[in-house]
Amino acid sequence: MNQNQNTRGTPATHNIDKSRGAGLILILEDDTRFSALLKEFIESQGYHVDCVSSGVEGVLRVMGNDYDVILCDMVMPNVPGDMFYLAVERSKPHLCKRFVFMTGHRSDRQINDFLKKTGGVILWKPFPMQDLISAIETVIKSTRKQ
Repeated sequence: MNQNQNTRGTPATHNIDKSRGAGLILILEDDTRFSALLKEFIESQGYHVDCVSSGVEGVLRVMGNDYDVILCDMVMPNVPGDMFYLAVERSKPHLCKRFVFMTGHRSDRQINDFLKKTGGVILWKPFPMQDLISAIETVIKSTRKQ
């Protein structure tokens, strides 16, 4: 079994040499085609990427890894992005500053209120891939200083 494979319900863990400048990124996105596109592009920039399509899977992955960046879709079935964030906040609060939220729901008041409270980085869908990389780099630079 390679380091990206795991048995059902067991978090995959990674031993990444972060001195190379790359980081470990979690993508939480229920649209698997969009998630695959993001993964391919982010990996082409030298990062290591895990993808999950549900909040439950995301929590399992977070329990086994200290991700450098968590790309989190806000609107998903079962466990939406805000609930996933709250679960991470309870279990690994230091990861809360590593979120980049993604949504196309600019006019949703509940989402906007949540995003204002967190003060996190937001990418409004659709977004240019350069904005994605800029957001990733911003989060990594700001959290590695701490």
